[in-house]
Order: sequence, then structure tokens, then C-alpha cells
Amino acid sequence: MTSSPLLHLPGAVAAEGRDEGVAAHYGELYGEQRALADGRGFVDLSHRGVVTVTGQDRLSWLHLLITQHVTELPPGQATEALILSANGHIEHQLLLVDDGETTWAHVEPGTQEALIAYLESMKFFYRVEVADRTADFAVVHLPAGSIAELDKELVVRETPYGRDVFLPRERLEAFAAAHGPAAGLLAYEALRVEAHRPRLGLETDHRTIPHEIGLIGTAVHLQKGCYRGQETVARVHNLGKPPRRLVFLHLDGSEVLLPAHGAPVRLAADGEDGRQLGFVTTAVRHHELGPIALALVKRNVPVDAPLLAGTTPAAQEVVVAP
Repeated sequence: MTSSPLLHLPGAVAAEGRDEGVAAHYGELYGEQRALADGRGFVDLSHRGVVTVTGQDRLSWLHLLITQHVTELPPGQATEALILSANGHIEHQLLLVDDGETTWAHVEPGTQEALIAYLESMKFFYRVEVADRTADFAVVHLPAGSIAELDKELVVRETPYGRDVFLPRERLEAFAAAHGPAAGLLAYEALRVEAHRPRLGLETDHRTIPHEIGLIGTAVHLQKGCYRGQETVARVHNLGKPPRRLVFLHLDGSEVLLPAHGAPVRLAADGEDGRQLGFVTTAVRHHELGPIALALVKRNVPVDAPLLAGTTPAAQEVVVAP
């Protein structure tokens, strides 16, 4: 993975693991969060994969493969979609926008090759071309409320949470100089957790279905034609309940360490030796809320039950109703 040139900015501390290649922070964790919450600055997301689809059949073809309705997607309108397995488990999460000639998507770091391989296998006789543009374009995020002006030729994905800009990589340093202050991934993730927004590979595992993490209606359109995994989506929506549900946790602020991704979630009444009922997906320190987390727990966990996230006492808020 190519490291971002913005890791040379003053105070930059490199992220690790899945977010390797960009900055975790620039020395002011809470200050960076406050700036984003106030609509100032930007986040370097240049480690994310960028995939494009061109050709006159691109939207009708994608419509057959993804969970979102895109046959009539207007240019410039952002949307989100999933690719599911035959059993309805989430395999890919695509953050999409079409510019009238090309459909652009950014995806989790390192997942673009598998995504492209699947898309290529499904081309058949459709007039489409799929390309990995990660080497040419970087994603940068401007927070909601930002008044930063952008060149009109840039592809922008505008959402309630801010604008994702597909920026030519050679312009990253100039963009940072014009639109600072830079905020790191830790600040971006804190606001993501606050907004209960799930992320592939963190809020999901190999058996996650969209209903469990609140993606029905946002990334999954229920009134569209067939796609792989649709049977599971329809069956659970119409006849049953998902086996697990996403919850938001307020963590005990007296603990020094945050629970790690995958840390077991148990009923507080059962103690650390109690039966595991789920796992922590993302834990962060928020500039106003203190330590918070998302977790995936069994559906029948009482919504008012105090929990243990690893060894940390936690109070839950409902994200996905049981």
C-alpha cells in the first residue's frame, strides 16, 4: 500500500491495520473532532479503493448485481449499495455516485481487487468497463457544514455527513494546503460511531446480513428486481427478525483502555465469565460523549440490560430494534 504524502504534515501519526497508509491523527485528537463537527477541515481517505464503471449499460447492469435501485440514478446523487453472497451475507459495501458518464465507488481498503474480479465475472454481453482507479484517485472527505469551494470538474459524493471528493492523487498536497486543518482517521471514526454508521469489516463479519446493522432502506432497496442474496433479504424482512442487532454503547469513562474490535459483550450481571452475547465492533473516544462504541449482539439481549464490553461496563442504546 502506498503511503499518503499527507503523512508528512506536522504532527502526523500513521494509522495501523486496515487504515494503514493515512494518518490516525495529527496530534490533536479532540481538536480534530471538534473541527469536523464544526464543518472545518478535511479527512484524508486516500487509502480507500476507487472503482469506476463506464459504458452505456453501466447503471442497468449494476442494478442487477447490487442491493440498490440505480437504473434511474441522477448524476451527482450519492447512494450506497451492497453486494451479497447467495445466502444474503454482506461481501462488499460500495459508496456510489454517477457523474452522467461514469459510476464512481469508493470501497474498503484492499477490497477493490476482489470486487473487480466479481464484477468482471458478471459482465457477459453488457457494454460496460470496470477499472481500478485507486492509483490515480484519492478520496478526501469534507465534513457536513463545510463551505469549502471545489473545482467543478471534480467528482463529489454529497451526503448528510459531508462530501467525499474523488481527487487526482497528484493534487492531494495542494488540496491539504487549501482546505486544512487536516483531521485524522480517529476523529472521522469517532463521528462515524456517533452517527451509528456501520463499516464493512468492523460492524460486519462473514455472516452479517443487512438487517442486523440497519442498512435496510439506506443501502438495500426493497422494491427492486432480483440480485444475489435477495431471497434472504425478503424472507427476513417479511417473515422474521435478524439473529443479531447493532447497538450503541456508552462505555465507563474510568477505564484507561478501550475494548478492542472483537472483544466479547456479556451481561454485566453475569460478570466476565458470563456467556458471550456479541462482540465490540468499533470503540472510540468522542470529544463530547467520552468513550463510546458500536457492538453486534444477539437480538434477544434485553434493550435495557447493562453490559460488559470486554471488561468495561457499558450502557446500550438501540440502533436496530429487536
